[in-house]
Amino acid sequence: MIPIATVFLLLVVARRPASQAMPLSYLVTVGVALGVWRVPGVEVAASSIQGLVAATEILYIVFGAILLLNTLQESGAIATIRQSLLGISRDPRVQVIVIAWLFGSFIEGASGFGTPAVITVPLLVAIGFPAMAAVVAALIIQSTPSTFGAVGTPIIIGIDAGLDGVPAVNQQLVDLGLTQPEYLTLIGQWAGVIHGVVGTFLPLVLVMVLTAGFGEGRSVLDGLRAWKFALFAGLAFTVPYTLTAYFLGPEFPTLIGGLVGLGIVIPAARRGLFTPKTLWGFPRESEAVSLSNTLPKSMLTARQAWLPYGLLGLFLLLSRLEFLPIRRGLQSLSLTWTHILGTEVSAATRPLYLPPTVFILVVMITFFLHRMSMQSMQRAVMRTLPILQKTALALGSAVLMARVFINTGINSAGLASMPLALADGMATLAGQSWPFFAPMVGMVGSFVAGSVTVSNMMFALFQFGVASQIDVSTAIILGLQCVGASAGNMICVSNIVTAEATVGLAGCEGLLIRKVFFPTLYYLIFAGILGGLIVLLSPLVSAVILRTS
Repeated sequence: MIPIATVFLLLVVARRPASQAMPLSYLVTVGVALGVWRVPGVEVAASSIQGLVAATEILYIVFGAILLLNTLQESGAIATIRQSLLGISRDPRVQVIVIAWLFGSFIEGASGFGTPAVITVPLLVAIGFPAMAAVVAALIIQSTPSTFGAVGTPIIIGIDAGLDGVPAVNQQLVDLGLTQPEYLTLIGQWAGVIHGVVGTFLPLVLVMVLTAGFGEGRSVLDGLRAWKFALFAGLAFTVPYTLTAYFLGPEFPTLIGGLVGLGIVIPAARRGLFTPKTLWGFPRESEAVSLSNTLPKSMLTARQAWLPYGLLGLFLLLSRLEFLPIRRGLQSLSLTWTHILGTEVSAATRPLYLPPTVFILVVMITFFLHRMSMQSMQRAVMRTLPILQKTALALGSAVLMARVFINTGINSAGLASMPLALADGMATLAGQSWPFFAPMVGMVGSFVAGSVTVSNMMFALFQFGVASQIDVSTAIILGLQCVGASAGNMICVSNIVTAEATVGLAGCEGLLIRKVFFPTLYYLIFAGILGGLIVLLSPLVSAVILRTS
């Protein structure tokens, strides 16, 4: 527990920034590995190099996602997209569902890494939301979409890196007759099913928090009166989201769910379908920002503005379909480093197959489609690099820490690796009730590490170990890990700071955590109960299928 406790104490108790907390936590993890586990120094060094490769992949994804966002801001596309969303309804309950839940989810699917707040918070403030209400809304919606955010990074990199090269995992894959990508798809399917149920009700939770916390009457009932529209919008996102997770894999659920949801809900909202009969609003004293001062002018049409995101979804889809040669071509360039420093640790990457390759292609097309100048393109790049620099130290150290934490199985103390040692203890304490607690572990990981991807990387092997100990499906438990990590995204400090900064708030972290605490609790409890039921019923379902066949 020492590495995890160190992160918690530095970030939460000592309130140190992640750029300080994560490097120190990495050093503590190295100290425990060398001093207690007696892992050879060369193994620790090799694990750190392996972590550098994974961190470089994640930073490349961050670069591509933020560069596309900044390019669209410079071209005026974001301003046009904002304008196209503003005339939908005068009811803030409808506005927050369309803008935060659906549009924010779409942005999460394309970019991830806190970018929904950068887009949706200023937009909500611009149309009359109090700044605090806008931030709370942006935090709540960064849950259901996050498991498949940034085109599936938390699973295709986070879970993959957390399980890669572990003998017990490899043996189970052999027993199941699955490859690692197929196993990741299976985990994504379970995560999609659980999110699909829990997330359907999240828009209703969102409007209830909005009306209870910021309405004139501070009434939950004002939110409940929008239940028809909230559930309609919830299903409009979660149905295509879950189906995509099941049939296409972990890259596209959030992206397609957001896009389909927008296409269904916006026309319905314009016609007043399922919308509340009585109008609700914020108190008159709530501060609003002038729309004309907040949204820059743009000469682009709505179709031109949305086209880059349409191309992004299309290109990503074409590059991931197995029956097309594009996938094999992008995967053909593989950089592999086996036996790092003479150890059994290895690292591999396929740079062309990573999502940023498509991001950068869309950026280049956007440059010509939107007739951008070289100066505006240069500004987009220059605005991206500082964000990358701020992210590199904290994120890089967290990934290095995760790899050392995972690779402590090779030691002279005769101990299981740190995650598996934790798994032994937790399996003894929780036993068959573990599915209920599995999401909470994921939540703790994203809360302390500030990332769903890093939470999955740190705790995937731990969750795998507990599932193996209590003899339940490891894919279901890892799906619950993903769901819990996404729930923790609502209260993770880095997301809160990012959301605050977009509207000039500062020092409100404690207040914001309290305001989103109950939505987080709702997500964890509902997911835990659902996970327990799935584990309980899955043998019965399997028996019925076998008997029928």
